[in-house]
Amino acid sequence: MRELIGSIAIFCLSCCPTTAQDWTARQCMNYAVTHNTQVRQAELALDNYKASRLEAIGSFLPSASAGVDVQYNFGRAIDPETNGYTDVSTFYNGYYAQVSLPVFDGFSRIHALKAAKASILMGHHALREQQDQTALATLQAWVNAVYYEGMVAMVEEKQRETSLLLRQTEVMVEVGRKSRADLAQIEAQQAEAEYELTHQRNLLASALLDLKKNMRYPLSDSIHCMVGQWQTDSVLALSLQVDAHPSVMQQYHAVETKRQEWLKTRSSLFPSLALGAGLGTTFYKTLHSQTATAFHEQLRNNMGEYVTASLSIPLFNRLQTLTSMRRAKNNYLTAREVYEEKRLELEKLRREAWQDMVAYQKQTQQMKKKVEADGLAYQLTRRQYEEGLSTAIDVHTTSTQLLQSKATLLQCRLMAHLKHELVRYYNGETIWTE
Repeated sequence: MRELIGSIAIFCLSCCPTTAQDWTARQCMNYAVTHNTQVRQAELALDNYKASRLEAIGSFLPSASAGVDVQYNFGRAIDPETNGYTDVSTFYNGYYAQVSLPVFDGFSRIHALKAAKASILMGHHALREQQDQTALATLQAWVNAVYYEGMVAMVEEKQRETSLLLRQTEVMVEVGRKSRADLAQIEAQQAEAEYELTHQRNLLASALLDLKKNMRYPLSDSIHCMVGQWQTDSVLALSLQVDAHPSVMQQYHAVETKRQEWLKTRSSLFPSLALGAGLGTTFYKTLHSQTATAFHEQLRNNMGEYVTASLSIPLFNRLQTLTSMRRAKNNYLTAREVYEEKRLELEKLRREAWQDMVAYQKQTQQMKKKVEADGLAYQLTRRQYEEGLSTAIDVHTTSTQLLQSKATLLQCRLMAHLKHELVRYYNGETIWTE
C-alpha cells in the first residue's frame, strides 16, 4: 500500500504546475479550436455561402446601366440627319440609360435563393463539426501526453527503487549475504530501468510535439499537461437522436441544397419574361462646319424613350438542359444516400463510445484492486529478497508486473475520460468552451 500511495503521489506531482505552462484538456481544446486552420477554412466557406445568398437576393432586383458612345467618322458614311451617304468627316456622341427587370424565369431565382439558405445552414453545421473534430483530436493528443507523463513518473520511481536495491545488494554482497550473480541481475535491472526511462521520455516528447501540432501551438515553446477534475465514474445515457447532431444536420442541408439545385436546372424548361425601359440622346456635328445645332439643343431634341418586353421560349439546345437535369438529380440522390449512411454510421459510433466508456469504467475499478494486490506482492517479495528467501528474478518479475498494472490503470482512467467526453459529444453537449 505504501508503494501504491507513493506512485500516485509521484504521478500527481508530475501533473502539477512546473516552469512550463500548465494546460488542462479544456484549455488545450479551446486553444486548438481558436487557432486551427481547418476551422478557419470552414469559417471562410461559411462566409462564401453568405455571399452566395446575397447574390441570390440581388437577382430579384432590377439592373440599371448607363453609357456614353463617341464615334468619329471620316470618309464615306451615312448622314444620320438625311440617311444619305456623305464623304465628310463627322463627330457623333451618344448617351443612354436603361433598366431591366426579369419578371419570370421558371422560378430559377427562387430555387437559387432556397439553395443558398440551405448552404448557409450546412456551413454553420460544418463549422461546428470541424470545431468538434478539432477538439476531439486535441483531446486524444492530450490524453496521449498525459499517459506518457504518467509513464515517465512511474518509470522514474522504479529506477530510483532499483538504484536503492542495487546499493543494498552491494552491501549484502560485501557481508556475504548475496552472491555476485544476484548483484549482476540487479545491475541488469538497473540498466533496463534506465533504458525504459529514456524510451518513455522520448515517447513523451513525441506526444507533446503532436499535441502542440494539433493545437497550432508554437513548437519551440514548452507545454505541460495538467490533470483537472475528471468525471469518469458517472455513466452517461445516450439522450440525443442522431438527426440533431451537427454532422448529420450538415449532410441534411447538403441534401436540400442539391434538391434546390436540381429544381433550378428544371427551370430552364420554362419560358422567361423580362421587361425593360430606357432613354437615350445623341449629338451630331459635321467637322469644319459652323452651322451645327448647339450641344444642349441636340441633346433635348434627340431625346428618346423606350419600353421593351422580352419573351424567350426554349425549344432545343442540343440536349444540354436534359443532361444538366440528369446530373443534378443524380447529385441529389447521391446526397440522400450519403445522408442515410451518415445517420447509420453516427448511430454505430455513439453506441460504441457508450459501450467503451462503461467498459473502461469497470476496468478502472478492477485495475485499482490489481494495482493494490501487485503492490503488496512486490513489497513482500522485496522483503523476502532482503531476508534471502527470494531471488532477484522474483523481485524483477513482481516489479515489472506492478509497473504494468499501474500503466494499465492509468490507460483505463484516461480512456474512460476520453470516452466520457466522446459520449458527451454525441449527446450534443459542447466539450469545449465556445
